[in-house]
Amino acid sequence: MDKKLQLRDPGMTPTSELLEQTLGGSFAAYEMLQEALPGLEIEQEWQWYAPHKAWFAKGQHFWTTARGTRKEKNLYWLHVFEGSFDVAVWFLEKNRIEILRADLGEETKQIIREAKTFGKMATFPVVIEVADIKSLADIYTLIDYKKRLEK
Repeated sequence: MDKKLQLRDPGMTPTSELLEQTLGGSFAAYEMLQEALPGLEIEQEWQWYAPHKAWFAKGQHFWTTARGTRKEKNLYWLHVFEGSFDVAVWFLEKNRIEILRADLGEETKQIIREAKTFGKMATFPVVIEVADIKSLADIYTLIDYKKRLEK
């Protein structure tokens, strides 16, 4: 079954009520992710992406350098489907082997092994479907790893 991207109305910014209605049983996992973000030093914001005609959530880490410059790093993109959501974390190809050494489940490692590389910067996405809370541990590991890369 093909997953169909949700949140397609540009005039309707995602709310907890809309997300609960769309995600159904996976809303509990979404809430757990949201509760964990402050402790992971991540801010998430919803943005309308015209090319995809859908709302995506972007997770970012902000920090200040020793010289006082405010920096940011995009850590993940969250896409909502009926009954589940995906978290996509993009990495440089040169980090693939190192990521595979992380404490991740075998299913996630298989996703990493099979991920195709894109573009001149040679990046690849690790896309994890979240239908329940079981996937969150690997997502936290990937996000933390991405946060520490080339800061």
